[in-house]
Amino acid sequence: MFFTPKCLGTTTLTKEELKEDKEKCLKVGPCGLGAKALYLNSFFLDRVYYISYKDINRCFKRVAMSKGGFTGKGVFGSMPYLVVQYGTGLEKQCNFKFEEEVDMFLEELSKIRPEMPLHSVEAEYKLRMAEEEERKRYLKELSPEQENSVKVLRDAEEVVKAYPDQYTKLSVTAKQKRVIERISPTYQKVALVILMLSIASALFGVFALIKGQGLAIYFVLFGFSFIFIVISSRILPTGRNNKAYAEKEWADALKDMSETMKDTKDFPVPPQYAHPVVLERMIRVIREGRADSVSDAFTIMKEDLKKLNSDVTVSQKEYDEVVQVKPMFLVMDYQ
Repeated sequence: MFFTPKCLGTTTLTKEELKEDKEKCLKVGPCGLGAKALYLNSFFLDRVYYISYKDINRCFKRVAMSKGGFTGKGVFGSMPYLVVQYGTGLEKQCNFKFEEEVDMFLEELSKIRPEMPLHSVEAEYKLRMAEEEERKRYLKELSPEQENSVKVLRDAEEVVKAYPDQYTKLSVTAKQKRVIERISPTYQKVALVILMLSIASALFGVFALIKGQGLAIYFVLFGFSFIFIVISSRILPTGRNNKAYAEKEWADALKDMSETMKDTKDFPVPPQYAHPVVLERMIRVIREGRADSVSDAFTIMKEDLKKLNSDVTVSQKEYDEVVQVKPMFLVMDYQ
């Protein structure tokens, strides 16, 4: 190993165990899931810490919303973190670039350690309350038409779930496209100025360090720090972070899903919205008695999504759903 990960808990692995476990770990974003431990990132480096599963009390997602929220008016759509609680109240927060990667990490963790709590204590309470409120909204009995519509949607949901890579890519690329399109040129200009000044500071610091000047090291440190900050912010266009690339990725994801669904007879939603969450929300609309047919449920579900923005408070469950599917509707203008 180029870097030996630092242990955060009290249970340490031998050098041989650590090397084997890290090499075989499942890498998700900047973190990893091994057979014996989780591997966590620092702000700049991936998988530089490890913590044994025995020491972990709870692992969950935390999201910081920027100004603008779902509208995309902020610099970021959201800033996702993986939080690992261990020991007696200790906590390690790991920053991710994409929220979907945090969800994937937690999903894989649930397979490895199904007994581990994957929500914060507060979120668990809110989820229970939300589920109780949701059950109260459901009709006690559905009409024959509603029963048939729910069955059609359940069958479609099972079909889509057989293609997790396709519907996940559809969601991820839509969100990426949305965020990139909404980055203000002003932010990009400011970021470019900061980057240029940071590079100049770092170069001057290196030159001054060679000349033996006393404060040179501070120019180097500040210069490289701001270079990393600007790069990690994803504000400036790069080879994989620009409008043309985002558009191509979304078009490829849409084409892939369209090819996948073309042999599915009478699929209830257009391929650009083929996602289990979309179908589940349509089922919910019918069970609440707000629609009888599949087409009406789809129309109402879209209207519900339109009403959700940064000024609306939603449950954790609904937030997790909305961040997955609303970008797909936004990039298609709900068509």
